[in-house]
Amino acid sequence: MTMGKRTITVHHVRAVLRGAQRHGLDTTPLLQAAGIPPLLLGDDRARVTPDQFALLFRALYRATGDEFLGLGSAPSRPGTFAMMCHASLGCRDLGAAVDRGIAFYRLFPHGPDLALTADGEEATFAVRNDLARDGERFLSECLLIIWHRLCSWLIGRRIPLLRAGFGYPPPPHKDEYPLLFGCPVRFGEQATAVVFDAHWLRSPLVRDEEALQEMLRGSPFELLSRREYGTTCAERVRRALARSLVSSPRLPSLGELAARLAVSPATLRRRLQQEGTSYQQLKDAVRRDAAIAGLVEGREPIAELAARLGFSEDTSFHRAFRRWTGTTPGAYRNRYPAGGSG
Repeated sequence: MTMGKRTITVHHVRAVLRGAQRHGLDTTPLLQAAGIPPLLLGDDRARVTPDQFALLFRALYRATGDEFLGLGSAPSRPGTFAMMCHASLGCRDLGAAVDRGIAFYRLFPHGPDLALTADGEEATFAVRNDLARDGERFLSECLLIIWHRLCSWLIGRRIPLLRAGFGYPPPPHKDEYPLLFGCPVRFGEQATAVVFDAHWLRSPLVRDEEALQEMLRGSPFELLSRREYGTTCAERVRRALARSLVSSPRLPSLGELAARLAVSPATLRRRLQQEGTSYQQLKDAVRRDAAIAGLVEGREPIAELAARLGFSEDTSFHRAFRRWTGTTPGAYRNRYPAGGSG
């Protein structure tokens, strides 16, 4: 059941397929194995569930034999990321671990050109070369996310990002980025990078070899797909809303949820704004993702789904769903074979 998990834009589905397509692989069976109708790729506003995306990612990993899924200018053999992690684990603090990881990847021709710089109170982690060779820079964005979450995991605390910048114009799915990175984002910057408080670089590593082996069993996809170690304010709100929706179609007001989180409404509103989102956006996203998950699973009548999500009548649900995805609930469900994506 994918209730409460954030759905993924079709732009990212297309992007993750680019490498396999470039190498002449037939992606239709990979999509079908993940329960993603190939026709869905033609709809700019379509979304898939996290379970579908996970199945696709792993299928591509197996098909390409490449940790970069064929997206880079040179492959990264399976096990490369694990060896980098092992090489970094014995460092005295996070800054030294990141430096060692960057040095490790520089051993590979045409590999990622990563850089860590500290300037006063701020540290910047950047991807300095355009790895993706496609218009969506998916690989560079994945590297930023994976390295941020790996660093947070290594020290046992989520590192709050101050901002993220991207060295290209805003893509059609630009609204996804603030929630994805948990901070304000800017496009058209000089570099593709994330910025955080430099004091985190002095944090000691708290993981051992046994913990690393456990983490690596599902990586790198596990780091890419899970929420960071700890969480943002937006994620806490989102989880609380998703839990509420399981038990009641009525979602709490901002004031009610602020009370649950032991903060004032003004503080909650400000923190969400600092992370590039709002309470209304999160409510819409939780309902949208629950609706898509319900439709993909394919068993619940649409009228019952609408009522469970808090819509007083079918027409209001249809209007909202069309606003979210550009199509109707019935048309969305009809793309899937009977029984959903499994």
